Amino acid sequence: MVERVLILGGTAEAADLATKLVAEGKVDVLTSLAGRTANPAPIAGTVRIGGFGGAEGLASFLAQNRIDRVIDATHPFATRISENARIACRAVGIPLERLDRPSWTRSEHDDWTEVETLEQAAAALPSTARAFLALGRQHLVAFKGRDDCHFVIRMVDPPPEPMAFRSFDLILGKPSSDPQAEADLLSRHGITHLVCRNSGGNAGYGKILAARQLGLPVIILKR
Repeated sequence: MVERVLILGGTAEAADLATKLVAEGKVDVLTSLAGRTANPAPIAGTVRIGGFGGAEGLASFLAQNRIDRVIDATHPFATRISENARIACRAVGIPLERLDRPSWTRSEHDDWTEVETLEQAAAALPSTARAFLALGRQHLVAFKGRDDCHFVIRMVDPPPEPMAFRSFDLILGKPSSDPQAEADLLSRHGITHLVCRNSGGNAGYGKILAARQLGLPVIILKR
């Protein structure tokens, strides 16, 4: 019988892994996406979208679908699903692998302020800052009280409800891996500070290189 592998995805690394495994033709590949993006890019193999209902729901899904192995290739900051995967795989007795991207490392040319929480990131912004928030829409609440700053917010999809910021611009689209394209975007909006998470990987590194090129301070949330 062909081994059934569940990839917990949503990252470029997860999509690349699905493509590789499908091309090898040795396993049956199912990728699960959380559903935060309305129109995800095509992924090789079978794709499901939506949550599982916690660790217990995931354990039931694994058993009912006869999953033989789980590969957690979710975002490094998606800690809840990673913990649920650990509990569920232990409950049903199947292997769990973690595909993790290395963190970005600061070079001597970077101006980083590393913080532990989003609240600390918001507090680190000086008054009148024009901050580029590269965080995702579910991580913006901590900045809503900073009425003394202007925010430029990038999202893949339009927000489901009005944004509760006094002064902001909204950009729809994905990050570019091209640092010059990111630098042009930051310059066009007069950005003084970049706020992001240390997500690692190549897809989002363009903005880090752009900030380095422009000499911009980066407020970065540690793993």
